[in-house]
Amino acid sequence: MKKHSIGFNALVNGFSNILSLFFPLITFPYISRILSVQSIGIFNFSNTYISYFILIAALGIPTYAVREGAKYRVNRDQLSKFSSQIFTINIVSTVIAYLLLFISLVVFSNLNKYITCILIFSTEILFTTLGTEWIYTIYENYSYIALRSILFKIVSILFLFLFVKSKNDYLIYAAIIAFATVGSNILNFFHAREFVDLHLTFNTNWRNHIKPILIIFANTISVTIYSISDVTLLGLLKNDYAVGIYTIATRINSAAVSALGAIITVTIPRLALLLGRRKIKDFNITLNKVINSVMILIFPAGVGLMMLSREVILLLSGPKYLRSVLSLQILCFALIISAFSRIFSDCILIPAKREKMVLKNTVITAVLNVVLNFILIPSMSYDGTSLSTVISEFCVMVLNAYDARDILKHSIRSLENLRNFVSVIIGCIGIVIVCIFCNFNCHLMLVKMALSVLFSIVVYICILILLKNTTAIRFLNKLKYRLK
Repeated sequence: MKKHSIGFNALVNGFSNILSLFFPLITFPYISRILSVQSIGIFNFSNTYISYFILIAALGIPTYAVREGAKYRVNRDQLSKFSSQIFTINIVSTVIAYLLLFISLVVFSNLNKYITCILIFSTEILFTTLGTEWIYTIYENYSYIALRSILFKIVSILFLFLFVKSKNDYLIYAAIIAFATVGSNILNFFHAREFVDLHLTFNTNWRNHIKPILIIFANTISVTIYSISDVTLLGLLKNDYAVGIYTIATRINSAAVSALGAIITVTIPRLALLLGRRKIKDFNITLNKVINSVMILIFPAGVGLMMLSREVILLLSGPKYLRSVLSLQILCFALIISAFSRIFSDCILIPAKREKMVLKNTVITAVLNVVLNFILIPSMSYDGTSLSTVISEFCVMVLNAYDARDILKHSIRSLENLRNFVSVIIGCIGIVIVCIFCNFNCHLMLVKMALSVLFSIVVYICILILLKNTTAIRFLNKLKYRLK
């Protein structure tokens, strides 16, 4: 199988992530007009309820499987043996998830009106397991994942407009959404035979696998609690209006995080492979490329979003959400910080089998985030929640960097990385100047945004080239070669 570059994989995965973000933007305006408020409530509750059982079924298997399986990918027999053991563990966790689901449906009588919708969504539990998407991640086959995602999203949109016609069609809507997951994962299961011979096995080394899987799972639970505690505490300490304002800021910030996170995601199997084979020199070279690539994109994205936050909110949400401008500007710092935190955890600590450290750092940060929310929300409301997120993200970044310091020291001591960092900072100052100039000299919002983005890109690239940023120059040389 052809091995694509990290740049190609990042582009494909980024496009797939952006498509996933735009999918609800296309469907929700139609659904909100067709379905009743109660029907949408049943749909959303059922979908959210099932997500917890999908989490239980997954455990920490996808992350663990990519880390451990990457070093076997050149040997089909070894990878087939490993994959079959992981697949067997995943089937067992899936059965446990279904048992817990059915028990909950019997015990909690207030779930009766949701049962049909929940059962429709419950198909996702099994087929997410059968989909074994981690196999494709091991082989860095992101083009197949993206193509499959695009195909089923298009089909789902067509089905949505064809079959959801009245306010009581929420079960059809649920079936269509579930179909997008079920159908794509059925294709995954059969297509996986191209890479491995997958089957259930009784010869599973539970002792070696289960401990790191459960540690990664505990970390996932901690991250989930950490991510929802902001909204929960804001709702408890303030009101629904504050939650609504904060939600707009977090959605915009999450969209940027998801798109830029594609770069980090695609490098994990490559880094795990190099570290697993003890190719330390190649690992450090790849890690430096990741750090520089993220740095060259995340800083201007964060600064640009901060400078245009008012215009972005007006464009996406309207004037009634303008109070979320400061929250979004504060979260732009979290956007930059969280990217490097993910590099230290996902690209260094997890491949180095230091998942216990990641769990420790996540738990510490989750506790800190809750404490800060109790302190800041009463006086600052949603802006306080944003500030607590930034402080917590900075804390976890420092903790992850400290635990990865022995591996990270080669990157920190690199003069090339330092020069690149300085050029990026100066480039971001150029973006600020451009945005201020456009703000004073242009009063039409869309024109102002277009000119700000266009001239910011030009000025930023020119500054990087003048200051000889090696990542920018390497990218331009590749671009010239492609064009030729």
